[in-house]
Amino acid sequence: SSGINAEWPLRPGRHEEKMCNTPKRNRKILFFHPPAEDLYRAMLPKMEDYIIALLKVLLASASTPLSKAKTGGSLNVLVDVLPEDPNPIEPQRLQKDLNRHKEIITKAVSASLLLLLKHFRLNHVYQFEFISQCMFYANCIPLVLKFLNQDMNMYVTADNSIPSLDFPTCLFFIPPPNIGHTIIEPHDTLPDDISPKGMCWRNLFSTVNMLRIIQKLTKWRPPRTMMLNVFKSPPILKKTLKISHWLVHLYVLKLFKLQAKYLGKNWRKANMKILSSIYQHVRHRLLDDWAYGSDLDTRQWEAPTEEQRLKSTLQMYHAMWYRDLLPDTSQLPDLPSHIDDESTTDDVQKFIDDCQVELPKDFESNYKVWLEREVYDKEHDWDAMLDRFNYNFNCDDSST
Repeated sequence: SSGINAEWPLRPGRHEEKMCNTPKRNRKILFFHPPAEDLYRAMLPKMEDYIIALLKVLLASASTPLSKAKTGGSLNVLVDVLPEDPNPIEPQRLQKDLNRHKEIITKAVSASLLLLLKHFRLNHVYQFEFISQCMFYANCIPLVLKFLNQDMNMYVTADNSIPSLDFPTCLFFIPPPNIGHTIIEPHDTLPDDISPKGMCWRNLFSTVNMLRIIQKLTKWRPPRTMMLNVFKSPPILKKTLKISHWLVHLYVLKLFKLQAKYLGKNWRKANMKILSSIYQHVRHRLLDDWAYGSDLDTRQWEAPTEEQRLKSTLQMYHAMWYRDLLPDTSQLPDLPSHIDDESTTDDVQKFIDDCQVELPKDFESNYKVWLEREVYDKEHDWDAMLDRFNYNFNCDDSST
C-alpha cells in the first residue's frame, strides 16, 4: 500500500469550490490543521499589529548611526543589554557587544518574516497574499531598501563576533562569572585557525533574507514592482552586487529581472552587463518579456485598483473560513446565497437520502467490473440526467 489514507481529512482553504457546490455536507468534515494553520488562526485577529511590531524591531536593530539620528530612534532594542554600571568596560568592547546583539536581532526578525511568508504560502495562497499585503502597507519595501542602502561590503565583513559566545562554541565553552562585564577576545579562548575571518555569515544571512522578502512581495505583482522604481532601488541593488557571494547575486538579479522592463531603454543600454548576468544565472519562462517589455505597461494608476481587488478577495476568503475569529465583521462581505441557504441544502440532502439503493452483498468485491461495464464503456447523456433530477426536485417542492 502507498500509506495514504483515503479518508484523510481535507485541508482548509484548498476546497473552496467543493465547499460552494456542496456546503451542507462539507461543513461536517473535520479539517486537518497543520501548525501553519494554527499559527494563522492565532495571528489573524491582530495580524497587522504583529507585522508592524516586527518591522519596528527590524528598523531599530538594522539602523545605522546616521539613519538613527534622522529617525530619532523611537525604539531602543538594546535597553536590556546595556550594563547597569556607568563605565563597566572599555567603550570599544561595549560597542562591539552591542553591535553583535543588533546583528542577532536583525537576523532573527528577517528570518521570522521570511518563514511566515514561506509557510503561509505552502498552507494557502490567500494566507500568503494577506500577510504580503500587510507587509506592503506597513512600508516593508522602503524599510528593506533603507537597510540595503549602506556600505554592504563593510556590513557583511564586520567583525563584531565573540567566538566564545557564538554557536556552537558556546556549548563547549564555560564562561567566567563576570562574562556579562567582560568581552573575551578570540585569541583568549580559541586557536587562530578557528576564529572567524573574512565574511560575517550572520550579516550575510540577514542580507539574503532581506532580498528574498522583497522578491516574494513583488513577484507577479507589477504595481508593487513599479514601487521599487519609485523608491530608487536600482542604484541600491547595484551596490549590493559588490558583495562577492553567489546567493546575494542571484536574488539581486531576480529583482532586476522583475523591474527591468519598467526602467526604460536608456537604463537597459547602460547596464548590459547586468542583463547578461540575468540571462546566465536566472531561470527563464517561456513567455518572459522582461528584456523587451514596452514602457506603456507602466500604468501606475492601476496599482490601487489591483490592491483593492485583492483586498476584496481576501475579505471573501476570511468571511468564508475565519468569520468567527475576526473582531470586526461589519466590513466583511456577505456570503453568496447558495452557500448560506440552509433550506435548499437540506432538501438536496433529503432527496439524495431517498434515492439510496440497496446493493447486493457481493457488489463490493465486483464493483470494478460493474464500473467498467455500466459507466466507462457506456455513453451517458449527463445533461438529460441533470434535467430529470431538476424535474423530480421541482415536483417534490410543488407537492409540499
